[in-house]
Amino acid sequence: QVQLVESGGGLVQAGGSLRLSCVASGRTIRTYTMGWFRQSPGKERELVAVTSRSAAMTEYGDSVKGRFTISRDDAKNTVYLQMNSLKPDDTAIYYCAIGAFADVLRAVPNYWGPGTQVTVSS
Repeated sequence: QVQLVESGGGLVQAGGSLRLSCVASGRTIRTYTMGWFRQSPGKERELVAVTSRSAAMTEYGDSVKGRFTISRDDAKNTVYLQMNSLKPDDTAIYYCAIGAFADVLRAVPNYWGPGTQVTVSS
């Protein structure tokens, strides 16, 4: 009965910012790794950012390092993705994930959210 629901996507001009949110229900996220992935048509699902329990470890995809920041609020059962200096290549559906660290990192988490669309115009 675990559900993940993303929000905060939309249309933004290149150079702008967006903050995505993912709220989990049916499970406390406290002891789990949370992650963000993205996918464009014809491309593989790509790691964006991952945060382990208590944020002890954080990983970012090479294409977003220095621009995106993942954070978590376990009391609110929510993970965030702050996206700055957005580029047209960031256009994709962004998906939230939950699971054990190694599983989330290899894109096979326990659960996926349905995704939220981010479109960056030039």
